[in-house]
Amino acid sequence: MRQIRRAALAGLLITGGTFTAMDSALAANACPLSQPSSTIKHIVFLQFDNLHLERDEPNVPSDLEQMPNLLNFMKNEGVLSGNDHTVQISHTANGFLTTQTGVYSDRLGTAVSNSFLRYSPTGTTSSVSDFVYWTDKVSSTSTVPVLVNELGLNAPAPWAVFTKAGCDVAYAGIADAVLENTGADIDTVFGANSPQAAEAEANSALASTDYVGVAIHCAKNSKLCATPLAAPDLLPDEPGGYKNFSALFGHKNVAPQISKSLPLLDLTGAVIADSKGNPGFPGFDGLVPSVSLAYGAAYLEAGIPVVNIYASDAHDGHQNLSGPLAPGSLNDRAQLLEYDAAFASFFARLKQDGIDETNTLFVITTDESDHFVGSAPTPANCDGISITCDYAMIGEVDADLSRLVATQRGNTTPFKVHSDSAPIIYITGNPAQDSATTRQLEQDLMAVTVADPITGQTVPLGQSVIDQTGMGFLHMLSVDTLRNPSFNFYQNDDFFGFASGQTTSCASGTACVELDGGFAYNHGDFQKDIRTTWLGIVGPGVPKIGQTDAVWSDHTDVKPTILALAGFTDNYVHDGRVLFEFLTNKSLPKAVAADRDGLIALAAAYKEITAPFQELGLMTLQSSTKALTGLPAAFEASEERLTGLTQSRDVLADRIKRVLDKAEFKGVVHPEEIATLTQEAQLFRNFARQELQN
Repeated sequence: MRQIRRAALAGLLITGGTFTAMDSALAANACPLSQPSSTIKHIVFLQFDNLHLERDEPNVPSDLEQMPNLLNFMKNEGVLSGNDHTVQISHTANGFLTTQTGVYSDRLGTAVSNSFLRYSPTGTTSSVSDFVYWTDKVSSTSTVPVLVNELGLNAPAPWAVFTKAGCDVAYAGIADAVLENTGADIDTVFGANSPQAAEAEANSALASTDYVGVAIHCAKNSKLCATPLAAPDLLPDEPGGYKNFSALFGHKNVAPQISKSLPLLDLTGAVIADSKGNPGFPGFDGLVPSVSLAYGAAYLEAGIPVVNIYASDAHDGHQNLSGPLAPGSLNDRAQLLEYDAAFASFFARLKQDGIDETNTLFVITTDESDHFVGSAPTPANCDGISITCDYAMIGEVDADLSRLVATQRGNTTPFKVHSDSAPIIYITGNPAQDSATTRQLEQDLMAVTVADPITGQTVPLGQSVIDQTGMGFLHMLSVDTLRNPSFNFYQNDDFFGFASGQTTSCASGTACVELDGGFAYNHGDFQKDIRTTWLGIVGPGVPKIGQTDAVWSDHTDVKPTILALAGFTDNYVHDGRVLFEFLTNKSLPKAVAADRDGLIALAAAYKEITAPFQELGLMTLQSSTKALTGLPAAFEASEERLTGLTQSRDVLADRIKRVLDKAEFKGVVHPEEIATLTQEAQLFRNFARQELQN
């Protein structure tokens, strides 16, 4: 550990605070957050990559418990909910995109994340990353956006609601709002013949340091973008239009606009730089809190009112620490101490700038949770604090699905997968959902057994399987049907499924099942420790509730709640709902506050029928698995039943979310209509329960 980090841990070294405000007028005067009537002057959204509120080992304090500067801030100054959830599938890109937009995956095209396969007309597949800039297409020859909504258009961008209102919006590492690569993203934003593209061609690593990872999307007439460093901010499909906006992309263009003193320093006083020491973006794995929060502080001090921050995976070793980091291990403890120290420095620096919970809305969450894969720790009483935990074995268990199913079931059907703990299956040739080929592979994969090297037991590999009918109920299908997979195969959460494409016996050559010590956590699956996350909200309009599990929510509820608190109205209807339970009556429109209980009941009933990880969603996994592994008659009856449920649910859910939207953002409340819809949702829930149990 470098000496400067020791100083930060011991003395909470604060750097950059002398910059106070580069020019408070940089934020456009039209921004509602800059008006005297606004109680919220800033919005700070922070999303971690895998950080746990719950404990992975009973004796070892959780990630957040070992970060008291953050944990206590949320518990003491606002609300910390331990009952938040991901969407399907529970993975990184999907976790970020749904919190940013407030819509489910079927309106983003990202149900399979962090990349998906896409069929060609001949049934072959090509891979497409979900980590792209917002307006990228699935290929250089296609007009189909990667982020495609239900209309076949590019999904609305999350910053537009703020920039249209006159507010600059800054990002550090948040998926798809920044450039993610030096290939297609550079060409999309700057042009294939631009100097930036030429730099990327000559030195891709340096171009990444210069242009990837950070961005500022400017309001019109913003002084920040009144510079040759700005590029056009083009959103051709944005509802209501989006013309004559500009943005700054990359550290090279952003840093000079937010700091009078360069190079930009992290919260320990070190230069923010890449692995070769070049000042600039350190890579997404380099956005540990001491770095990402330094970007956030600099943004706020430059007068940017809306700031979005990413923090790197807490379960991978960063900088001078090797990983993966098992719960209670020496490096795990050291990294969490660094994370905690960064938050102490961040809050102290903001306090010096006059930025705190009295005038700033802080919303903090994680993209997903993940499942630790390892043997029991030793000694048995280790806690990671006073007694370090050691593990005889750690690491996900890799399983070669193509060889396993060929060896055990004699099935040599060619297929590819999105590798994951819940691998997504794409059968070559794209056969029909009810074809013998598809049905047989579903059943054969569910029949595979594997030896778990950690437990020493032979166990079923598959836990659940759903086809496109089930995916429709869980908001996982895309209007771009070529990206819809053959089926989803959810596994035992100790295992990571991939497909080599080979059909050689598992008894010969390389083993079909191997422990991979390079990765100690699995995500993407449906189990409780993966799908359950947490959400912290602090600021004006948020009562001091403390820690609670009383309110069920998922990632789509984050954006509408932020907008309702801050007084913004989006240009589309969200799938999420405002978490009224976490807002004071004073922060709500009078009509909403008057029928608060009715709206809470409607919102809760709505989530019960539409959220992928609510009861009906989980029952769908069970029902689909039973049907797909059963006889043809049962399969056909289940498909018809679930198709009908999905159609009825979608119609009802659309009515409800429009009523909620009118109440949340227009203050229009009709108590009788709210009560009627609540009853309809409850009746549908009860009927669907019975149908899914058949």
